[in-house]
Amino acid sequence: MSLERDLVSPDAEGEESQIEAALRPKRLGEFIGQARVREQLSLVLESALRRGRSPDHMLMSGSPGLGKTTLAMIIAAELSAPLRITSGPALERAGDLAAILSTLAEGEVLFIDEIHRMARPAEEMLYLAMEDFRVDIVVGKGPGATAIPLDIATFTLVGATTRAGLLPAPLRDRFGFTAHMDFYQVEELEQVLHRSARLLGVTLPGEGAHEIARRSRGTPRIANRLLRRVRDFADVRAGGVIDRDIASAALNLYEVDAEGLDRLDRAVLDALLRKFGGGPVGLSTLAVAVGEEPETVEVVAEPFLVRQGLLARTPRGRVATAAAWHHLGMTPPPDAFGATLFD
Repeated sequence: MSLERDLVSPDAEGEESQIEAALRPKRLGEFIGQARVREQLSLVLESALRRGRSPDHMLMSGSPGLGKTTLAMIIAAELSAPLRITSGPALERAGDLAAILSTLAEGEVLFIDEIHRMARPAEEMLYLAMEDFRVDIVVGKGPGATAIPLDIATFTLVGATTRAGLLPAPLRDRFGFTAHMDFYQVEELEQVLHRSARLLGVTLPGEGAHEIARRSRGTPRIANRLLRRVRDFADVRAGGVIDRDIASAALNLYEVDAEGLDRLDRAVLDALLRKFGGGPVGLSTLAVAVGEEPETVEVVAEPFLVRQGLLARTPRGRVATAAAWHHLGMTPPPDAFGATLFD
């Protein structure tokens, strides 16, 4: 299981979602981090408002938890426009998309999360809708089928994707503005945490915020969830004040180590080192060894481990670096991958 699933029980997911929504910034001026994206987006929105027209379609790419959905909500708020939310996996047929597009209001913002996972028929319908604000409704089947063009309201599509490389070029080229969301620096996450602490009524000194921020994997969503778990610990065992020692003790209890690795991350490294001698080993084999689905290992654990220089993807399989051996307190073999870089 991932860090986020480990820390939140199924019964608490509804309440957690409500808290997450309450912590989201509502306006662009409240959004912390992503300075370049914020400046670019501000210009796009201001220009559209001055011209009295809907802005170009926008594509947001980046890892989960960096603020793509929040920015979509902010775009609608800044435009004073309604927001319609759906996701790529929910659009299995062209009719699913047509039902949404045909009911959009003028100037509405349509947000499609994980847009790279749309079904091909829906994707092809979206091409025409984005360019000409029209959809073709097919009536009948077989040789007698007829396409009836239907004009739709002018709208702005905001697409979000965690895997921009999977977007087909014809779809990607129809976005007038694209933005890539970067991981946050520790200092930016501290700002996020202080803002969230004020909203939650939590006493969070600077040293406590720093300890949480540096273990948050560069991701605001994780930082906010860790803050809530540390708050619980502090309320019960430390009178509610989160200093560095309390934050450290709480995060250790929740199995988030000093480098931000959680249980799954360490399980992947442990299996790779102890069972497979550091690799190379295939993704499916590694996933079986830690009792997870291959997609979970690939999407949840691997990106952070690669970014931390602890794991490498090679044509032959996954390989632990010398830094991974050192992180688990083990001595790397002389031929460990990256030994010359990390020794």
